[in-house]
Amino acid sequence: MSLKRAFTISISGKGGSGKTTVAVLLLKDLIERGERDVLIIDADPASNVPSALGIDMTGKMTLGKILDKKKRELESPAQPYTKLLEGEIWENIIEHEGYDLLVMGRPQDEGCYCIIENLAAAIIDSLAKLYDVVMIDFDAGFEHISRRVDRAADVLLVITDQSKMGFETARRIVKLVEKINISFRDIYLVGNMFTEKPEKRLIDFTEEIGVKYGGTIPYDQNIAEYNLKGKRLIDIPQDSPALKATKKIFKRIFKE
Repeated sequence: MSLKRAFTISISGKGGSGKTTVAVLLLKDLIERGERDVLIIDADPASNVPSALGIDMTGKMTLGKILDKKKRELESPAQPYTKLLEGEIWENIIEHEGYDLLVMGRPQDEGCYCIIENLAAAIIDSLAKLYDVVMIDFDAGFEHISRRVDRAADVLLVITDQSKMGFETARRIVKLVEKINISFRDIYLVGNMFTEKPEKRLIDFTEEIGVKYGGTIPYDQNIAEYNLKGKRLIDIPQDSPALKATKKIFKRIFKE
């Protein structure tokens, strides 16, 4: 494995905009290239990434469950959280052909979720030394950014659908990044489930909010059918319009 610091991609946006779909399609492209050691972190409490990848979580714990298990020790830790949980985290990273997966989940005590978000930054910093690419699928919205969980990211992909709410959420994410002075190398706006007509609107909006245009991913019947039947999204065929569009976005991001 590479000892260089990973290229880190953070994915955010409105709930229902297809963040997990974009993450899995990018992962598929990375795997097929076979050039990099990849870690994907499911940082959304809904934990949809394992299902999209067809991964059975039986016998594995999310970070939330690890926190529940270690709750008493965490109340008055004798050492930093990351050191206290390090062994458990490594045991529950799922190794798969072409990539590894870490699922954050949510602890039973809702009030403890801030601990997960604080841990996420430290975990990303630590794991980034062992992978070439770290991709983080965050929860809906932008609250995690206000807690600086994304502080280690090189690229922020903001995903929006065609809705007004999707565009406004994207605007608020960008404003918040500027307000709390998080330094991303680049911020890209990506339209998901788009038709050709609104593409110009997305390009104009990208210029308006001062970020880079990442591209658009069209509505894809293949994805709709895979989701309906519970099939592994990562197995989507090569001629899938959404996958083809994602490959173009991938080239744009890594070329720049």
